[in-house]
Amino acid sequence: MARYTGPKFKLDRREGENLFLKGKRSISGKHPIDKKGAVPPGQHGHRKVRKKFSDFGLQLREKQKVKRMYGVLERQFRRYFKEASKEKGNTGVALLQTLETRLDNVVYRLGFAPSRAAARQLVTHGHVLVNGKKVDIPSFSAKTGDIITLTDKAQKLVGVSDALALRGDLLPTWLARKGLVGKVNNIPPAEDVEPIANEQLIVEYYSR
Repeated sequence: MARYTGPKFKLDRREGENLFLKGKRSISGKHPIDKKGAVPPGQHGHRKVRKKFSDFGLQLREKQKVKRMYGVLERQFRRYFKEASKEKGNTGVALLQTLETRLDNVVYRLGFAPSRAAARQLVTHGHVLVNGKKVDIPSFSAKTGDIITLTDKAQKLVGVSDALALRGDLLPTWLARKGLVGKVNNIPPAEDVEPIANEQLIVEYYSR
């Protein structure tokens, strides 16, 4: 599947927010977006003034921001929205719950990887086990009660131990972890999904 392979900080600057795409560098406090005078990307970015967006522009930017955060391309993102719209309750929350329970995101949330991109690599390389069985599909949807572990080889990777040291205390309430064993306690509640996402704007975008 195609995916974005360009500079991650460029995406942050485009959205004007830290999307936590670079692991340690995103958390270190040295992110370009945190520096005084952070500007849009491009050779002449310093000359640009961020304009006020129309309602459509705000909706589009929110959709793009969330897509980039989770590393999902448009076709799959639109499919997630269609599935979420069939669920009872809040469509926007259902959409974010679907994104949160992707296996690559669960691996990231458990602290096994410093970023979602690194977590996706762990999954695609066959380093992640779900209930004792290898799953190498990043979009696999984790269910309540699933046990997420790493292969013996992955447990010895320096990147995994570094990630745990970096993000080990950032565990959301819907997940549990003991050592290198994680568990999905429940589907993430509305108040515990990605806090910087305004899901209602995304619903409005696709409801036009």
